[in-house]
Amino acid sequence: MSNRLFQGVMHQMRDVVDRTIGIIDESGTVISCSELSRIGEVQEVTVSQVLASSELFEYNGYIYQMVGAPMSPEYAVFVEGNDETAKTYSGILSITLSSIKQHYDEKYDRGNFIKNIILDNILPGDIYLKSRELHFNNEAQRAVLLIRVPDREDVSLFDIVQSLFPDKSKDFVINVSETDIALVKEVKPENDTKDLEKLARSISDALSTELYTRSLVGIGTTVVGIRDLARSFKEAQVSLEVGKVFDTEKNIISYEHLGIARLIYQLPTTLCEIFLKEVFKKDSIETLDEETLFTIHKFFENNLNVSETSRKLFVHRNTLVYRLEKIKKITGLDLREFDDAIVFKVALMVKKYLNARPVKY
Repeated sequence: MSNRLFQGVMHQMRDVVDRTIGIIDESGTVISCSELSRIGEVQEVTVSQVLASSELFEYNGYIYQMVGAPMSPEYAVFVEGNDETAKTYSGILSITLSSIKQHYDEKYDRGNFIKNIILDNILPGDIYLKSRELHFNNEAQRAVLLIRVPDREDVSLFDIVQSLFPDKSKDFVINVSETDIALVKEVKPENDTKDLEKLARSISDALSTELYTRSLVGIGTTVVGIRDLARSFKEAQVSLEVGKVFDTEKNIISYEHLGIARLIYQLPTTLCEIFLKEVFKKDSIETLDEETLFTIHKFFENNLNVSETSRKLFVHRNTLVYRLEKIKKITGLDLREFDDAIVFKVALMVKKYLNARPVKY
């Protein structure tokens, strides 16, 4: 809140109110006053004392009253005198300054500004004008992390995340929904995706400790400037959605590591159905049993290396070769051939995607 704005009100009301009026902050310092010489003076009364009083607080010939909501006390007005007129003046000042403060906070609040950006609720041309008003560093690197607790709606989720990032001038915690919290984090030039994943892990661990529940964190790419924060936020959303399909065992998902999964996720389901029909014979992929599918996954994990895969599966090399020949006979694809292996890998991912998101007619 600008002290100059408060002082402007004091200046205008000085001729109307025939006594000394002013405002103190949390420490009891006079930040605005009808008597300019008193600005900077530290009083024995603090905002917390005024808040503790039931109605008005009287001290040393002055009436004190809160400005703004009691939930977040920052300022109190004071009026010279302890008569009914002083009480009336303090009430009028309190209401007037509370309204001005609320309007100012809504107009200039940085967190609200960032929220409008990531949710695309502000015109691109207005972003730079507003960022200059708020003195934003437009050259800083930032990334958006989307934190989700899917199993419960807990009002303390926001408070817990906010407590982890108290520097509101650089990091912004945004309440997106009952289950989603967005963190806009300033990133140092030397930091990379691994550093963001470590940060996401620390957030997840903190939520697990406080809420005793599993949380998911999607990480968007690092962007320069605040205009591209909306893109980073959408990437964090995509990370969580893709993770639900392809990486169900992971709870930290980075957009940069989604690979081909993010491409498949954006394909129309009808196109995916056509792809599977062209690659496989009718129902051929459904004929593969769990043991065969497990063998295929292990073969991919070991980079199509027959010897290494047989060792990991604790089977003879010839047994693995027999299984691969069986797969070739059923599907027409030889997984020992790189091109066929790519097609099969993509087909499995497409099938998984279709199972998670069936075609709607």
